[in-house]
Amino acid sequence: MPFGRAVTSSSRFVCRGCSRRLTPASRRAYSAAAAATPPSQDQDIYDVVCVGGGPAGLSLLTALRSDPITANLRMALVEAQDLSKVAAFSLPPTQYSNRCSSLTPASAQFLHDIGAWTHVQRDRVQPFQEMQVWDGVTGARIEFDWQHRSTGGTLAYMTENLNTTSGLLKRLRELGGVDVFDGSRVEGIELGQETEDLDLSGWPVVQLSGGKALTARLLVGADGANSPVRAFAGIESRGWDYDRHGVVATLELDGEGWGGPAVKTAYQRFLPTGPVAMLPMPGRYATLVWSTTPANAAVLKALPPRDLVALVNAAFRLAPVDIAYMHTRAAGQLQDELEWRTRHNAELDPRAVPQAVVAVQDGSVASFPLKMRHADTYVGERVALVGDAAHTIHPLAGQGLNQGQLDVRSLAGAVSAAVARGQDLGAQLSLEPYSAERYAANHVVLGVCDKLHKLYAVEGGPLVPLRSLGLRAVNGLASLKGFLMDQAAGTGAKVF
Repeated sequence: MPFGRAVTSSSRFVCRGCSRRLTPASRRAYSAAAAATPPSQDQDIYDVVCVGGGPAGLSLLTALRSDPITANLRMALVEAQDLSKVAAFSLPPTQYSNRCSSLTPASAQFLHDIGAWTHVQRDRVQPFQEMQVWDGVTGARIEFDWQHRSTGGTLAYMTENLNTTSGLLKRLRELGGVDVFDGSRVEGIELGQETEDLDLSGWPVVQLSGGKALTARLLVGADGANSPVRAFAGIESRGWDYDRHGVVATLELDGEGWGGPAVKTAYQRFLPTGPVAMLPMPGRYATLVWSTTPANAAVLKALPPRDLVALVNAAFRLAPVDIAYMHTRAAGQLQDELEWRTRHNAELDPRAVPQAVVAVQDGSVASFPLKMRHADTYVGERVALVGDAAHTIHPLAGQGLNQGQLDVRSLAGAVSAAVARGQDLGAQLSLEPYSAERYAANHVVLGVCDKLHKLYAVEGGPLVPLRSLGLRAVNGLASLKGFLMDQAAGTGAKVF
């Protein structure tokens, strides 16, 4: 279902990309044929084919179509799901999807620059200005206050992934010029063949479930952690599973937060089984991300709503031993258990924890396994990887989607530079600036999140007082805390 007529220029999109492979006679023959034959919308040779219609893939195509230098490239999008349903995303104001992400100001600015931010439903986006992070074992705490930072007082914008994706799809439809093959699975990817006129033997050919074959000068994998594009390129992805699941749910709170609608706060507590986070959504709502053991995740998903509410409230208020005990109690007993243990626990000022949860949205409780993966490289000859296809991160820092947006911005810049210089945009040499810029940066973020997870999983021994001492020291050093705040918000973010 094309969003608009593909803008093609056969003599440009093939000859420039394959000039190193064509013989002079073949090149002349193809140029003559291209001049005599008007561009065809059914032509199956593309400058860029992107597999994956999530935020990373859609942002890349939108960025390329928004750039005057790359706007006339012939592009295609391949996605297994029906994108028309995603584009028409609409929910009542009291209902939120359970898959949400925090967009840094830098990521929001990028979406604004490519024209997608205006298509995002802003009444479903919640900026937050403060964050409370603390050690569940020792109580050591760090408090981030963005009220006076250069980001305009905003740490991040919480929104549903579907809202972001829908906004990007609407912008792509507005721009046109991208052939969209949704509801199509990738059945296989192979190299093209040489013919009398053209040598496309080094070009990827994507075989779709409907029988269509797309030949790509540049094939982009934005197709998730189990990327078929990465497998085709023979790029290894290394890492490990955490033996943890992330439990997500949409929560209703007893009020709009301690700061009211003007100042929203995100909360994250590090428990021995994994961090639990409550992130603000518009009004009285919040999204839960609780990283815990598979056994505990199964308990949480099986609990009746009233008991799940009690256990979520306990996760931010009680000692880890109390929380572990409550996981063993039978359904119907947890609320009474919470009330009894709360009366005997003088741990925290009420404002140091989120407002009490009063309800869980029906059907919003789900879980997914947590893992860390990093591809050996992001690029190959006529192949580039972005987002989860290149790296998968623990969600404790909320940086997965933001890493993908930084990938896209960098790759779009590399493609634009190659086109501007008359280079082959699919050649590995043209793609190396993207890999050089993003690989090391992502590796650092992946490593920090991995070490934090392992550090806070320790319940005893000398590491516990040392990590608490470090947390308190950071909280007391304004300059260091300010640096961490700026890094979390996105380097170089502007206010708009």
